Amino acid sequence: MMKKTEQQRVIQGLLDHLDASTNVDAGGQLRIPVSTYLCPERAQQEWDLFFQDYPSILGLAADLPEAGTFFTNTDLGKPILCTRDNEGRFQAFLNVCRHRGVVVEAAARGKKQTFSCPFHAWTYSNQGELVAVPREDHFGPVDKSCRGLVRLPAEEKHGLLFVNPNPNGSLDLDARLGELGPELESWNLGRFVGSGAVTYPHAMNWKLANDTFGETYHFNVLHKNTLAHEFYGNVQMYDTFERNHRMMLCLKNIETLRHQSKAEWRVLEGSLPVYFLFPNVQLIIGREGPTLVRVYPEEANPHASYSKISFYLDSELLTHAESEATRQVLLDIQGRMRGFGEIIQQEDYVAAASSHVGMRSGAQEYLIFGRNEPALHHYHNTYRSALGLPPLTVNSH
Repeated sequence: MMKKTEQQRVIQGLLDHLDASTNVDAGGQLRIPVSTYLCPERAQQEWDLFFQDYPSILGLAADLPEAGTFFTNTDLGKPILCTRDNEGRFQAFLNVCRHRGVVVEAAARGKKQTFSCPFHAWTYSNQGELVAVPREDHFGPVDKSCRGLVRLPAEEKHGLLFVNPNPNGSLDLDARLGELGPELESWNLGRFVGSGAVTYPHAMNWKLANDTFGETYHFNVLHKNTLAHEFYGNVQMYDTFERNHRMMLCLKNIETLRHQSKAEWRVLEGSLPVYFLFPNVQLIIGREGPTLVRVYPEEANPHASYSKISFYLDSELLTHAESEATRQVLLDIQGRMRGFGEIIQQEDYVAAASSHVGMRSGAQEYLIFGRNEPALHHYHNTYRSALGLPPLTVNSH
């Protein structure tokens, strides 16, 4: 968990905002051109840089719970096979047979020691080695040492699974995460287990889906019948870490902390941490487990995208699930998690898709991000910086 002093700073900051009716302040408004979302050339640049040659989070350690497990992925425009080998190490490969280029493993996930191509049964280990070529005496000799699956840069760090889809690319995660790395490590994400996932397609630019996580200004309106019952809208704490950031949303339960000493404060009792991990991931740390939201464009199409939302539970909940009462508690938790995903789909993403329709109408040349929406300022100027574009300047008047 976060350092005690940081937990206290966050909780005190939220209480101060509540008492003074203030919020984090970006110093002014930011105008962002609608071409940011609609331009095909921009969409192609983003696909090439952010999704074809950049460390991408494909899941949590829980997605490979034991040696011999695997999952496949196509979100980065390439078939990828991720494995936990017999020594427990995380590995990633292009899921492509080195004989005729057929996709080797079709299953979404499972447990296997070897993977056999459905075309001619060339077979690979979970370390990517070519271990069998049927009737090699007829086919001709094959140097198995250089015909294994194409390896991708991959690393399991802070309980997250990072892959660069470019075989010649790099990771350099310490530089990518900066000072956020130790904090992510402190959450001990490796203790969680998978609890299902959903995929939501949406007719909008992928950055609009990300934008919905960038402020709580909308809570009292868009979420008046849902999240507004649990959260104070338009109140947050906000910090940046290189290209990443952390928003601390304000739970109404924070009021119970006013009667405790600071030494007793626990940040998850009064706040919900939402980490943005550049370029497309939101990691939300709830009291009962994290939620991982990954947003992807439909390759270089500026008008179509989808979100994958994965839910995780503390393994302790499962080890005590023998009794009927405990099982019911577990079902209630899982129901709340899925309910949260449905709110994102039915409220946030509906509004964001409407924004995309509005931008395509030609009604305006730019959107306005308020001074109370600093995460949106950071998102977009970070994207622009990565693309080599000049930053947008804040209008302080």
